[in-house]
Amino acid sequence: MTDPSKRLTHLDDAQRPRMVDVSGKEMTLRTARASCTVRLPPDVASAIAGDELVSAKGPVFQTAILAGVMAAKKTSELIPFCHPIGLDDCDVTISLTDEHHVYIEAIARVWHKTGVEMEALTAVSTAALTLYDMCKALSHDIVISDIQLLDKTGGKKDVHRTQSTSE
Repeated sequence: MTDPSKRLTHLDDAQRPRMVDVSGKEMTLRTARASCTVRLPPDVASAIAGDELVSAKGPVFQTAILAGVMAAKKTSELIPFCHPIGLDDCDVTISLTDEHHVYIEAIARVWHKTGVEMEALTAVSTAALTLYDMCKALSHDIVISDIQLLDKTGGKKDVHRTQSTSE
């Protein structure tokens, strides 16, 4: 028999989808950190100048950062059972790990009754998709991978990962 504490939270007793009721939870500072990797083919990597990738559409990394923050703020409009929350902070960073790999990380924070994991994951995903969109004229061989939650705090259970879940 399945451990009842391990059941899916977005299903009721009759297995119908539902939003989780957070009305009885305590407000705490909730944080989440997520990341992803984008592998650039040579045609795209050659467009990198300094710490920025410049395309005909403009500065790619700076635009992707803005898109990631904007998406995090709209997560509840994209993911059906996410609670609408006013983020207190969302920080998206983009860095090159080598000439062909871009590392995207997002940290989301809110003082609330529900966590911000989906907001951080949405931020990195959208930043990566924006990078893809802005560079697809150079190559469609861009690969987005390893979208993952790294840390979350402030809820019932904290999560801390020390390495990629794909390793």
